[in-house]
Amino acid sequence: MLRSGAPFIAALLSCISCVFAVQNVKVQGSSFVNNVTSNRFQIIGIAYQPGGSAGFGMGSDPLSNGTLCLRDAALMQPLGINTIRVYNLDPTLNHDTCVSIFNAVGIYMLIDVNSPLSGESLNPGDLSGSYSSSYLNHIFAVVEAFHNYPNVVGFFSGNEVMNDVGSGRTVPPYLRAVTRDLTNYIANNSPRLIPVGYSAADVREIVSDSWAYLSCAINGQSSDPSRIAFFGLNSYSWCGPTSNTANYVASRYDELIENFGNTTIPIFFSEYGCNKVEPRVFDEVPVLYGNMTSVMSGGVIYEYPQDASNNYGLVVLHDNGTAQIRVDYDNLQSQYNKLDINNLQSGNSTATTLEAPRCSSELIQSNQFSTSFRIPSVPDGGQDLIDNGIENPSNGNLVSVTETSVSLPIYGSNGGELKDLKIKLLAESESNTPNGQDTSGATTASAAQPSSTKESSAGRSWVPSIFAGSLFLAAFFS
Repeated sequence: MLRSGAPFIAALLSCISCVFAVQNVKVQGSSFVNNVTSNRFQIIGIAYQPGGSAGFGMGSDPLSNGTLCLRDAALMQPLGINTIRVYNLDPTLNHDTCVSIFNAVGIYMLIDVNSPLSGESLNPGDLSGSYSSSYLNHIFAVVEAFHNYPNVVGFFSGNEVMNDVGSGRTVPPYLRAVTRDLTNYIANNSPRLIPVGYSAADVREIVSDSWAYLSCAINGQSSDPSRIAFFGLNSYSWCGPTSNTANYVASRYDELIENFGNTTIPIFFSEYGCNKVEPRVFDEVPVLYGNMTSVMSGGVIYEYPQDASNNYGLVVLHDNGTAQIRVDYDNLQSQYNKLDINNLQSGNSTATTLEAPRCSSELIQSNQFSTSFRIPSVPDGGQDLIDNGIENPSNGNLVSVTETSVSLPIYGSNGGELKDLKIKLLAESESNTPNGQDTSGATTASAAQPSSTKESSAGRSWVPSIFAGSLFLAAFFS
């Protein structure tokens, strides 16, 4: 059952008069769809972890500094980003200002619940030891910190936990167990349904089996709480710009579409953007958002902040808060500007009415991948957390965004300062989209044009719906 009590009800009531920029996104068959308009939602995303995992645990995280989030949102908005993926978050910190800024500019979030700190992720070398009630307490705390925000698309239960063929023999049942526990915790303790998925490494020998194993229904019902609601793939196989190495076949994108063609859940690139050739030209973008949309739901470019150790960043972030756009940003913006947003939002009625296959060993192709669907029981103390919630949760809530101008100096890839850089607060449930703008060489920067998801003026206020038990899970995969 859902948690009761004055603090929980107060948290719900505090949001009734809020005006939000985005509508909730839900999973419907193999698509993400807008909860109000039923338009298909294609992820135009970017990985967002300033400081990297090495900088995590120092009393801050990517969503705890409003000044820096305002700076980054002002650069993401004209780029056309509609989703950020954030990997490592401290659930004890206050994220209200940052999340409210991204929400106000029409940007959604994909949240990883694990962290690189000890005891805060599954350890493939010690699965039974790391799958503990203290671990569950941490990932549930992340859910508590973010479930009130309307722009959360979903939670990742794991990231590349299976990173070689060998791990495919032992890890899968534990991933389903974590997914089950997260899904049930959300059902009992969250004011709205939020899907739980997995982000896989592109180990081609086990990618298809990972998807098949995690997305089937053990009980034959799509509401199976151990079944992932979406599947992300971290893929860097498209390396360009030469035509013989960067194309649909050489990248083996054709194999992915063939293998995932009968998916019953959304699939997207949870990371992509090979950098073996620099600067990156991102010529896979029109392919991903072109004919691949019959199966794929977009992707997350890796990554927003430049890290000198890997050279994937679109923007160089300096310790004093200033930033400079790289040529990669310009090239990506140029590719996004060519997208047909109206076409991307059009739905596929067949894709939204699919039923999950019943789990069986016949779904698994490799003889080196687990065919056991016996999932570990909840660890001691874990069921009480699921049923009654963790103690003293830190619940986030949206706040008013009043500051729109960036006070920090920001420079384009040509070295010129971007004057008057600011965010545009969206209204009437709009989400961010590319708008044909060229940001890097401009002396005056402005925000992207939004995509309207308005149903009526009544849609501007979010009144949480409370779901219970089987009704919640049935709606989860509707």
